[in-house]
Amino acid sequence: QVQLVESGGGLVQAGGSLRLSCAASGSILSINAMGWYRQAPGKQRELVATITSGDSTNYADSVKGRFTISRDNAKNTVYLQMNSLKPEDTAVYYCNADLYTPDYYRSSRYWGQGTQVTVSS
Repeated sequence: QVQLVESGGGLVQAGGSLRLSCAASGSILSINAMGWYRQAPGKQRELVATITSGDSTNYADSVKGRFTISRDNAKNTVYLQMNSLKPEDTAVYYCNADLYTPDYYRSSRYWGQGTQVTVSS
C-alpha cells in the first residue's frame, strides 16, 4: 500500500509564500517523476510542476519564476516552494508520483489527498 501525504497548505495574503511538502510511504521500490497539480473550483485539474528522478524540472507558464519544485530522494519527498502568490493561485494542490512497487512490473501513478491553498487579495 502506497500513500502520498501532502502538508503545508493554508491561507496567505497576495505576495506571500508557502511551502508544500509531499511524502510518499509504503512498499516503494523506486520513484520516477513526481509533481504537483492543482484544481480550482469549477476548473479542471492542471499541471503546476514536475521533477524527474534526475532532477529535470518542468513548470506551467503561469508559475514560472515564482514556484520551485525540488525533491529529497532519501525521504521520498517532493516540495513546492511558492513565492509571490496571487489570488489566482488559489486551488487544491495535489501531489503525484510515478513509482514502482514490488507487486507489479510497471510503474503506477499515485495521488495525494490534496491540500488547500488560499491566497487573499
